[in-house]
Amino acid sequence: MVSLYLALVLVGWISIYSAIYDENHQSIFDMSQGYGKQMVWIVTALFLALVIILTDFKFFSAFAFPIYFFMILILIAVLIFGSTISGSKSWFQIGSVSLQPAEFAKFATNLAIAKYLSTLNVNFKQFKSVGKMLIILLLPSLLIFLQNDTGSAIVYVAFIFVFYREGMPGAILIIGLISVVLFIMTLLLNPVAVIITLFVICILLVFFMKRNLQNLVILFGMFLIMSAFILSVNYAFDNALEQHHRTRINVLLGIETDLKGAGYNVNQSLIAIGSGGLTGKGFLNGTQTKYNFVPEQSTDFIFCTVGEEWGFAGSIVIVGLFIALLIRIIIVAERQRSNFARIYGYGVASILFFHFAVNIAMTLGLFPVIGIPLPFVSYGGSSLWAFTILLFIFIKLDSYRLNA
Repeated sequence: MVSLYLALVLVGWISIYSAIYDENHQSIFDMSQGYGKQMVWIVTALFLALVIILTDFKFFSAFAFPIYFFMILILIAVLIFGSTISGSKSWFQIGSVSLQPAEFAKFATNLAIAKYLSTLNVNFKQFKSVGKMLIILLLPSLLIFLQNDTGSAIVYVAFIFVFYREGMPGAILIIGLISVVLFIMTLLLNPVAVIITLFVICILLVFFMKRNLQNLVILFGMFLIMSAFILSVNYAFDNALEQHHRTRINVLLGIETDLKGAGYNVNQSLIAIGSGGLTGKGFLNGTQTKYNFVPEQSTDFIFCTVGEEWGFAGSIVIVGLFIALLIRIIIVAERQRSNFARIYGYGVASILFFHFAVNIAMTLGLFPVIGIPLPFVSYGGSSLWAFTILLFIFIKLDSYRLNA
């Protein structure tokens, strides 16, 4: 895990250097440039990793809830005293340094979820147990949403994989998938047409199921619930989401074409990645990168640099490093004797997977642009520090696996 972490951080640093390269500042250690500043973030991240390794492993379990509540207070504080950057009031400005508490809230929430699930006999069929767990999860998500940082708020959906591993019925995953399909169909089609289609499917199911009163009532109840959901989609879409989020989703679904506006980033991203071909244009030779055609290329769209300069081959290497890290985390999580360590490990894997999958999907036009970084690779101190803390807490917990 440490080797894969270091490899991704190194790849990130080199990619950032290429993405914002300035011929007048050719040294990668130049502190006046973003790549020089990223070096400082990397060194300090490694220092944080060392501090975690030297900390007693019992600390993280014992202080899981205090750390969580402290981060909740910080999230509230940033709403009051924070600075607005790129439309999100989610930053603390300390001199020339900007820190984003939303990034650190992820590992704090993971600690709290792991503590709650490991110390209480949570029954996923009991509303009280599930309710408390959802409060732990939704509180930071709501506070981050109020900061106008929708991307970071959505990340908490990743914890559904943790809940599934710990006994959540698979039916909930199926319901979630059906909800997504109905949401997309309702945006693409007339809601009445979707409800009629749903009604026809229910009629067909009657002929393939055991026809008794209980099953018919359940089927009819599901039809009513899904119909109500379908009728609420357009209202929620128009009122719960910001205009730029609605536009990005419409562009993704092909409802709108806006290559000079909301679709500009993704279009330029696809051009950059596609132009890389099999082996890429070579280090520092990417034209899309060199002439700044892709906005936010050192942060949210860093994968464009990899695709353009290293091509399909280099992109596969990066994807392979992430997949190897995720598999390794899951393997190590499964061998834990401590429930707390196992649950926390699955939380680490879930958060990293969500960021990795969604970030790359954004650059390929397969997911709306929601502005979340590629772990360990994107430019930024807050994200690098937070992901480092998230991972190395698990590494520390595993180091005492035999003593648990």
